[in-house]
Order: sequence, then C-alpha cells, then structure tokens
Amino acid sequence: MINETGAWLIIGFPLISFVIAGGVIRPFFNQYAFLAGYLTILSIGASLVLSIFAFAAVADKGGNVPFDSHEWLSFPGLTIPFGILLDPLTAVMLITVAGVSLLVQIYSYGYMQGDKGFTRYYAYMSLFTASMLGLVLSRGVIQLYAFWELVGLSSYLLIGFWYTRPAAAAAAKKA
Repeated sequence: MINETGAWLIIGFPLISFVIAGGVIRPFFNQYAFLAGYLTILSIGASLVLSIFAFAAVADKGGNVPFDSHEWLSFPGLTIPFGILLDPLTAVMLITVAGVSLLVQIYSYGYMQGDKGFTRYYAYMSLFTASMLGLVLSRGVIQLYAFWELVGLSSYLLIGFWYTRPAAAAAAKKA
C-alpha cells in the first residue's frame, strides 16, 4: 500500500536529486562528479520502487487509489486544485517512465564518464525524470500544463547539452 506522501516522493526523489546535483555538487564539489550519477541512479531507483508499490496498491484496490485534492490558488469563484491521480493507467506509466529512466541513467554513467558536463547532465536528467513522473501523476489540467512545460525545458537543456557544438545549439533552438 502507498500513502499520499509516498506518491509525492515518486516525483520528489528525482527533484531532490536535481537540486543536490545542480545546486550543491556542481558548484562546490565538481571534483566528485561521480556522486551526481550515483545520486540520480539511487533517486530514480527509489522512485521505481515506490512506483511498484503504487501499482500494487492499485491492483489491491481494484481501481483508483483515492487521494484528496489540495487547494493551490484561490480566487473569488475559482479554486485551482493540485494533487495526485493514481489509477491503473497511471500505475503502469509510472513503472514504465521510472524503469526506462533508470536504465538510461545506468547506461549514461559509463557513456558520460570523463565528460566535463557530467554533473550538469545528471542534474538535467533528474529534472526531466521528475517532470515526466509529475506529468503522469497530475490530477488537474493546470498541474499537467506546469509539468508539460518542465518536460519542454528539460528537453531543451538536454538537446543543447553540448552547446559548444553548432549542431547541438541549433537543435536546441529548433526544439
């Protein structure tokens, strides 16, 4: 069984990895860049484990796992909620997104070894994974749109990762 905190942690683990890799390891401890790779792999692995628990909860309930909506913004006559939607399709997509992302991270650890932007790459990939998982778990259209835009931003950052190469810079602008 998974509770609402566990469902939020599916998004939270890669997001925390993004903040630590991009905000702590890269500027202050870049000589230990390998830590960003391990941290990202560990956080996405934790998200995959929680996604499996979410799938088990959905299978146990035989349908949706109900979580309350929370008030995000409130105007007179209009309330914009946010929350988690956990149904059978969401549970399958969580495992798919987290599983594929974990495999990409493991492969990338060897592929990116020795690159100057190793930590930056893993920060971007953590943001991309958190955005995709948030997109899958979104309960409302506004929340879905916010995560969709984060997917677009992280895609732009990853496409233009080797920005010193003219082709990569042009592809990022095109994207």
